[in-house]
Amino acid sequence: MEKPVIWAALQLSSQENVSENLARVEVLVVEAARRGATTVVLPENFAYMGNEEGKRNIAEDLDAGGGPIARRLADAARSARVTIVAGGFPERAHDPARPYNTCAVFGADGRLTARYRKIHLFDVEIADGTKYRESASTTAGDRPVVTEIDGVKLGLSICYDVRFPELYRALSSAGAEAIAVPAAFTLLTGKDHWLVLLRARAIEAQAYVVAAAQWGKHPGGRATFGKSCVIDPWGEVIAQASEGEGIAMAMLDPSYLDRVRANLPSLTHRRL
Repeated sequence: MEKPVIWAALQLSSQENVSENLARVEVLVVEAARRGATTVVLPENFAYMGNEEGKRNIAEDLDAGGGPIARRLADAARSARVTIVAGGFPERAHDPARPYNTCAVFGADGRLTARYRKIHLFDVEIADGTKYRESASTTAGDRPVVTEIDGVKLGLSICYDVRFPELYRALSSAGAEAIAVPAAFTLLTGKDHWLVLLRARAIEAQAYVVAAAQWGKHPGGRATFGKSCVIDPWGEVIAQASEGEGIAMAMLDPSYLDRVRANLPSLTHRRL
């Protein structure tokens, strides 16, 4: 990390209307930029929270330049002069019925500079009886990704990934100084695990964590927890969104990062 930067995590309550969801993204990106953010992280499913057929229908071919979602994100990044880390949205895969869940990075010039395809897919039955089978409609990625934004080495992840510390160890080993965790965490699991897991990942990696979340009620009876936040390398929550849509913003400070890593040099003590 070269210098202090201000980054923002958006909190959205996305629904089924892609255009309306993107309009909310655009408004909040402008607001974050007005308040000094140079990078803005969007939640998972920022463009669409609906059924699996709908996800297939809006999937975009990023190798061919993308479609309406990618274009609007690129325009928003250029207009606000910020980098947008676009949480997770459907990217076409070899199996058209199972697009990737992709986190794409658009630079302040609108160019697509990096992308990460979600590795760990959410196949669970939670305590209230709700079943999720993300693998039935999503192709898993297979590669950790670290990119550089604002002089910060950023590791990319999405939602359920946060339960797998080996991914974050790989990101840390690749030099990550900050980690993005866009998510649509369920209300039931979020209230008990969201902040605990995020703080653990920050402490283990001795890195900033910028976590952008969905909040509220969505189609199909889905409810998400929210609590978008920024966590420092010591594991302290230094910014957090309240209820509803909003922004969590904080400064990422290289001198503090260096101090944490020097005072407790656990990253140099690895044996396995």
